[in-house]
Amino acid sequence: MNIDEFEGIMKKYGQEAVLDKVREMNEKDRSRILKQCDFLDFSFLKALSAKENVRGKIEPIRTMKLSEISEKKEYFEKLGTEAIKSGKVAALVLAGGMGTRLGSDHAKGMYDIGMTKPVYIFQRMFENLLDVVNKTGAWVPLFIMTSLFNDREIKEFLVEHRCFGYDPRYVKFFVQDMSPCVGIDGNILFCKPDEFAMSPNGNGGFYSSMMSAGLDKYCKENGVEYINVFAVDNVLQRIADPVFVGATIDSGCATGAKVVRKADPGEKVGSICLEDGAPSVVEYYEMTDELLQAKDKDGEPAYEYGVILNYLFRLKEMDGIVRTEMPVHVVKKKVPFLQKSDASSTGYVTVNPEEPNAYKLETLTLDFVRLMGSCLPFEVVREYEFAPIKNAMGIDSVQSARKMLLNIGYEL
Repeated sequence: MNIDEFEGIMKKYGQEAVLDKVREMNEKDRSRILKQCDFLDFSFLKALSAKENVRGKIEPIRTMKLSEISEKKEYFEKLGTEAIKSGKVAALVLAGGMGTRLGSDHAKGMYDIGMTKPVYIFQRMFENLLDVVNKTGAWVPLFIMTSLFNDREIKEFLVEHRCFGYDPRYVKFFVQDMSPCVGIDGNILFCKPDEFAMSPNGNGGFYSSMMSAGLDKYCKENGVEYINVFAVDNVLQRIADPVFVGATIDSGCATGAKVVRKADPGEKVGSICLEDGAPSVVEYYEMTDELLQAKDKDGEPAYEYGVILNYLFRLKEMDGIVRTEMPVHVVKKKVPFLQKSDASSTGYVTVNPEEPNAYKLETLTLDFVRLMGSCLPFEVVREYEFAPIKNAMGIDSVQSARKMLLNIGYEL
């Protein structure tokens, strides 16, 4: 980005104070800032002046339950297998996160959950995907979304481990786009004299980041029509599952969402539902007491199914959505920032705030469910498909995931 383009963007989003700081920089620091801007999506700044999102009318949605899936499993599996063999299905893992909450400074997918031998989170992903390759006889293209913070180490790690037996010709890497972090005063923060504070643009940024890397063109050129998007940290999930793929295709829906019956009404998973008549997901912290206690026409909890961040998206609907409709969520967080100080030899000190001091701007994958207009909620068995690793101990942890793997006979 050149200085004229930068000035135009800063003025457009009311960042004159930041522009003045950059103008005062020496040529070397200013050059670094402008180079960093090539990775930042400043359009997210418009979310700071947008009206707060108000939820529409929430109603139950029909979920395809285990009994119905069992009755049609053979048909769904055949349909899904044909799609995979025809090259119509790719997979995409959201792997930009770090293992900080697990006590690791490395990419989360590199975390070792083994007990008597190394077993890495990435390893479980490839093992699960290889199950589909062995069953269908076809390789599934796998897109790995990294971040600026872990791209290099993930690539080196997977080269070292030879993608755990997966054919590397079908593995494509791309870096997630970033967004600037903004202080409470509305100005972009600096983390270094020549660097903006920034963060990944949220898990909903996967497709815009794919587009930046040219992988949307790869999909079109290679006949990919569906993409299975999933989080890296669920070590049990089935990826490019032929039954799920077949059921979604058969339904005619633009989206399929794997769901589990909640362990309890307050479980920290998003609830699949209808919002103003369209498929949607309500986050657990948005669930009111009224929604938590609501019953459906059969007397069952109306919102008892939670999404597990394993979606199948039909690509032809996605381009227009990403370009025009994706909402940006404003999240208040603690963000280290640079502050002027006469006591420092450099004239600046880094402040590590104890309370949230800034806004991170991000998009969410679950918004695609609503924007794409149709969705098949597809029930899966928790014990076989949902072992997320969010924490070191307790609920959704390394500890609980190990237990679930051992219960299905996996050797750790």
